[in-house]
Amino acid sequence: MTALRRRLGIWAAAAALILCAGVVWLVTTNAPQQFAQRVVQSKGIGQPFNLTDHNGNPITEKALAGSPSAVFFGFTHCPEVCPTTLYEMASWLNTLGPDGKSIKAFFITVDPERDTPEIMKSYVSNFTDRIVGITGKPADIAELAKSWHVYWKKIPLESGDYTMDHTASVFLIDAKGNFKSTIAFRENTDTAVAKLRKLASP
Repeated sequence: MTALRRRLGIWAAAAALILCAGVVWLVTTNAPQQFAQRVVQSKGIGQPFNLTDHNGNPITEKALAGSPSAVFFGFTHCPEVCPTTLYEMASWLNTLGPDGKSIKAFFITVDPERDTPEIMKSYVSNFTDRIVGITGKPADIAELAKSWHVYWKKIPLESGDYTMDHTASVFLIDAKGNFKSTIAFRENTDTAVAKLRKLASP
C-alpha cells in the first residue's frame, strides 16, 4: 500500500508539473499573441488616437511620426512580463548608445482604469527616461489596442482584484509608420539590439 501511494504521489506530481509547464507556455508564447503578429504582418497596424502621456499632456499618433519607434502594450500591476520588458528595453537603448538616439519608445497601458498618468510616470521612470507612458479613457485605449491587433483580457483573481493577460511583444515601427518586426518576450539580447539597430539605420 505504501509503495502504491508513493507511485500515485509521483504520478500526481508529474501531472502537476506538466500542467504547470503548459500554463507557462501559454502565458509566455501566447497563441493569441502569435495570431496577432500574423495579422499585424498582413494588414498593418495603428490608427489616429487622442490619449494622454505620463506627464498629463495630450498625445496623438503624431508622436510616432518621423522617427522609428518601439511600442509595448502592458500595465503597471503586471507581475513579470512588463517590468522585465521595460527593463530590457532600457538596456537595449543603452547598449545602442548614439546609434539608437532616433528611436522613440512607448509603453501603452491596457489597464487605464488603474494606470493614471501619475502612476504611469512613476512606473516608467524606474527604468529609463526614454520611455513615454500612455494612458487614456478605457474605450479609447481599447480601440487603439484593437487597431494594433493586440490581445488583452481582464482576468479576475480570487482576492477580488484582477490582472491582465496581454500580448508580450514589442512592436517595431519605422519612421514612416510601417510595421517592421517584433521583439518577443525575453528574446536574445543580441538579436533584439540588432533589430533595433536595423530599425534606426537610414
